[in-house]
Amino acid sequence: MATADEPLPRILLLDDDEIILLAIKETLSREHYELAVFSSAKAALAAVEKTPFSVIISDQRMPEMSGLDFLAACKQHQPHASRILITGVLTLNTVIEAVNRGEIFRFLAKPWIREELLATVRNGVHRFQLLEQNERLRRDTLELNEKLVAANHLLEDRLKELSAGKTALDHAHEALRRNFEHSLELCYRLIETFHPVLGRQTKAVTTICHQMADIGPFTAEEKHVLTASAWLNNIGMIGLPRGLVTRSLNDPDGLSSSEQDLLRHHPIYGQTLASFVDELRDVGETIRAHHERFDGRGYPDGIAGEDIPRPARYLAVAVAFVESSHPRDQALDTILQESGRAFDPEAVRLFLKVSHSMNLPRKVREVTLLELSPGQVLASGIYSPSGLLLIPEDRALDDSLIRKIKEHNAVTPITQRLLVYLRDA
Repeated sequence: MATADEPLPRILLLDDDEIILLAIKETLSREHYELAVFSSAKAALAAVEKTPFSVIISDQRMPEMSGLDFLAACKQHQPHASRILITGVLTLNTVIEAVNRGEIFRFLAKPWIREELLATVRNGVHRFQLLEQNERLRRDTLELNEKLVAANHLLEDRLKELSAGKTALDHAHEALRRNFEHSLELCYRLIETFHPVLGRQTKAVTTICHQMADIGPFTAEEKHVLTASAWLNNIGMIGLPRGLVTRSLNDPDGLSSSEQDLLRHHPIYGQTLASFVDELRDVGETIRAHHERFDGRGYPDGIAGEDIPRPARYLAVAVAFVESSHPRDQALDTILQESGRAFDPEAVRLFLKVSHSMNLPRKVREVTLLELSPGQVLASGIYSPSGLLLIPEDRALDDSLIRKIKEHNAVTPITQRLLVYLRDA
């Protein structure tokens, strides 16, 4: 199922029997797909060469070529498309040939059951979307890897120059520290550029985790793992569609099951990307596990209790507080209530200790111009398209200021995202 920001999944149907084509088209027409119907294999192949499809459905017996031959040709042009073969006689030879050539996602036997057809097509669309998403993530990962490899080469050259004595080694250690901090800062900027609210949440989580690391019973390595994981906990989100991320922040309960499944992969993507920033395996494992629950009902692996990496248990509490849409006191009450279920009780105790000894970062949310109201406080400044600061951060809004913002937008549209602080209860 396509989201509001994405085009409808394209489905290609090929059958020389007009009655069957009409039946399939009638079944799928109500499922929000974009259908392309063909009775000629040559015409269908011409369309495949020009237009990407999520699912390709073909009958086996046709005058110009068999369904297997047609789907094999389609595979050369669109390897990610889910290919479905409809056949009236499903023989062992047909199955063996399809498996050996590797062009079939599913078989449908005539006469098919309507629910089976719909489920098969839906699964095919989901498979195509996952393959496409994995391919984008692979390209992004390779690009990031190339940049980090280039940075590491520069760092190695610098270390060779400074290896003459103790002073040189001190400089090298400092350069390593700065390089790591720069890498974390670069990742943070990538997250903030991808989605400002995610950037704010990342900064808030990092502030809390630094405080927990300072006063908690952690080893030096655990402190590093906790703080580095805090900086990188959202890095996997940049592998998801921006529209999906926005909806997950504004209306998480409104996501479809397939969107929720895709969203729940971000800790796995984050583990992969974090390995290019920090060599410690524990950082990646902590990021992967920061949405696990103490009672084993979390994701992506469903591990529980002591099986969850220790830094991840503390990171989970900070993330839950920052990502909560509730005001501070209500969010704190929820975390306390979930102690022993969603969260490690020791992690909750340390978080509450930190919450009493520091001013917790203020929560932010994204709003539209129409949602601006008196009493709100801007969480980021508003700028003109030329970069001129119009209204600074932390400015409280009143009717007059809101009217000026809307008047300015009517003349020169404000294109940036508008962030305000969430009001405390």
